[in-house]
Amino acid sequence: MDKEKTSKLFNDFPNLYRGRTEPRTQNLMGFGFSCGDGWFNLIYELSEKVSKLDPECVAVQVKEKFGGLRFYTGPTLKEVHDLISEYEKKSFKTCEDCGTTKTVKRRDGGWIRTQCNKCYKEDQDYKKEQMKKYELEEKQKNDK
Repeated sequence: MDKEKTSKLFNDFPNLYRGRTEPRTQNLMGFGFSCGDGWFNLIYELSEKVSKLDPECVAVQVKEKFGGLRFYTGPTLKEVHDLISEYEKKSFKTCEDCGTTKTVKRRDGGWIRTQCNKCYKEDQDYKKEQMKKYELEEKQKNDK
């Protein structure tokens, strides 16, 4: 997630993300949000609801794993865990890159991602372009 969105979450929910200044052996929020910008709204809504349900809840890590949102916390209420499960399920229907809920599915291309058709095509085109550049560089090295 980009710096602007990360800062907004940290600033709007300072208590939930207070662990970001702790040593990384205790809390991983110092790494920020390890997912695409498309899930910003999901995480923002979830942060609002968690903060209201349990003001003492501390987020430990928020990331993408196997194409879905993972939102790990310290000890908290069962209602918070239920809410987190609901939003983790929503992430499988939301493009991690752009946030749309249209034409979204899990994609497997070495790394499982949840993307819409448009973002998936852009990723594939970028990978092809990078492979061409790599092959050209390799060819140039071998020609010397």
